[in-house]
Amino acid sequence: MTTDTGADGAPGHTPAKGATTAFAYVTTLFFAWGFATSLIDPLIAAVKRVFDLNNAEAFLTTFAWFIAYGVMSLPAATVLAKLGYSRSIIGALIVMVAGCLIVPAATAADWYPGVLIALFVIASGVTLLQVAANPLVAELGSRKSSHFRLNFSQAFNSLGTTVGPWLGAHVLLTGGVFAAGAVVTAATRNQSLRSIDMAFLAMGAFFALVAVFIFTARKTINASAPKTSGEVVSPLKALSSKWAVFGALAIFVYVGSEVAIGGMLTNFLESPDVLNAPIETAGKMVALYWGGAMVGRFLGSFLMRWIPAALLLIVCTAVAGLLCLVVSQVGGPTAAYAALSIGLFNSIMFPTIFTLTLERSTAPTSATSGLLVFGIIGGALLPQIAARVADAAGAIAPAFIVPMLGYAALVVFAVACFRTRATNTDAAGAVSGH
Repeated sequence: MTTDTGADGAPGHTPAKGATTAFAYVTTLFFAWGFATSLIDPLIAAVKRVFDLNNAEAFLTTFAWFIAYGVMSLPAATVLAKLGYSRSIIGALIVMVAGCLIVPAATAADWYPGVLIALFVIASGVTLLQVAANPLVAELGSRKSSHFRLNFSQAFNSLGTTVGPWLGAHVLLTGGVFAAGAVVTAATRNQSLRSIDMAFLAMGAFFALVAVFIFTARKTINASAPKTSGEVVSPLKALSSKWAVFGALAIFVYVGSEVAIGGMLTNFLESPDVLNAPIETAGKMVALYWGGAMVGRFLGSFLMRWIPAALLLIVCTAVAGLLCLVVSQVGGPTAAYAALSIGLFNSIMFPTIFTLTLERSTAPTSATSGLLVFGIIGGALLPQIAARVADAAGAIAPAFIVPMLGYAALVVFAVACFRTRATNTDAAGAVSGH
């Protein structure tokens, strides 16, 4: 990689030949992990009926997925430091393919814990992808266009989270025990288990195809990638900064709230006192929740040209909390569309919390980033609380109180950011989707 000087006088770099092609391949990674993550939403409804689970047991799928961020984030950083970008990405995709292959073995044995193990394995690969792809995208082209590339890649992440529930519902929530008038028998359960197999085998094939693409572009990626030092900065070093801790707690609460809502939506929309929709239709409607986040990212980026990020975060968190309150107190279509609308206001939260924290943290940027990524384990824990509330209440609507309280806490974070001047404006760089 050769260096040059940008228009602003700051050091830049001349992109390696073929960097645009490599960028296109790497952008597929954002789509891949967005698709895989949002597939959990219809999977919750599928395993609940197929394995005869309560809400808390079905939500162990999100626990298995998001706990991987806490367990594997530091090992992933170590792998990246030792192997570099292309080999780490290919290795992560191979791990994800292996996880997809565990699912048919688990369903053949009619063993739900095996499905959870498979989800943890896949999510471990996704964790490594997120650690590697974020700084890599920033380098695959000119410095001037780095923010465009990151936003473009994030848009594909949102596209993946929108397509995942729709396609997943079509495969996972049709036929078998979900057919009209069907009863749960050995035959209908077997048909639904095969649908789960089909979904994960198809996803594994897609991951394998992406791995081949990355392998063909590995030389260009290696030429354009930032150099790794072989050293890993522990996220524990960020504990010395109150803003790093505050931001990690905010990420914890946000991801937990977002995932809890997404996981509850299919069964919520299906409820007789809400929309009384067929479960496949309800599952496909979850795409509106994630699609709202995709639209909101574009709209939010536009509004931030004139509105301070912290102020926009105050508005979005407050409105999301009020919508959760509406959902918990009313029924029918009003509650349904209020729940789906929350996605629009979720849109800017993750990247905005991330950058606002980096701008205020006194800890090393890499350590702060690591601690913020660790906070994603909120997606493992808060949905479990919401599921237990739903089981205790005998209905899903009261469980929306859990994300409502989460958004109230995020309002506090946003107000604190608005009242505190940024001290490290150069630190807030690339932020990947979760």
